[in-house]
Amino acid sequence: MRVNEDTVLRGQRVILVPYEPHHVVRYHEWMKSEELQKLTASEPLTLEQEYDMQRSWREDNDKCTFIILDAERWDQGCPEEQCMVGDVNLFIADPENPTLAEIEIMIAEPMCRGKGFGEESTRLMLFYGISFLSISTFQAKIGQDNMKSVQLFNKLHFEEVSFSSVFQELTLQWKVSNEERQQLLDTLNFTVTSYRNLKVPQNQEINTIQ
Repeated sequence: MRVNEDTVLRGQRVILVPYEPHHVVRYHEWMKSEELQKLTASEPLTLEQEYDMQRSWREDNDKCTFIILDAERWDQGCPEEQCMVGDVNLFIADPENPTLAEIEIMIAEPMCRGKGFGEESTRLMLFYGISFLSISTFQAKIGQDNMKSVQLFNKLHFEEVSFSSVFQELTLQWKVSNEERQQLLDTLNFTVTSYRNLKVPQNQEINTIQ
């Protein structure tokens, strides 16, 4: 989607930025991992195919993705590619029902797991989907052995709605109520700013969404 091409969501631990061509090489290295291929039900791609996929995520109206950066490393002045820890995505599977989206979260860097990056990134993406894309129902498809992801989405009000014995995969769903939307907002401490302005001095004011 082009709707988020200049959007940055900054939380306490993570910064979500649009997926750009300069992220692709690092992303491609991640996806050589058999563990990540299994967890994400992905096939290995060539680098050229990975660039094609990045363009697809940018151009297609049914896909929205952010790269997850480690906010602490960013604030220390590390190059953007060295701050990358994973990605979070929304996919609208049914064009006749654009209020339903599938959400995916991946913390690719092993050393960055278990630090709350995944939960905060997921909460930020849920907020973005609700507030900017008018999503009212989210689904997450998770391998039955990936209990950490199941526990994360259960914590975020997702409930199991189906199980595929063929794919050994659970489908969890969250239909967003007004009360739960407000609860989500209450748990977030974040800013929304422009990607073009991401490298502004740290003491420059950034407007906070209330």
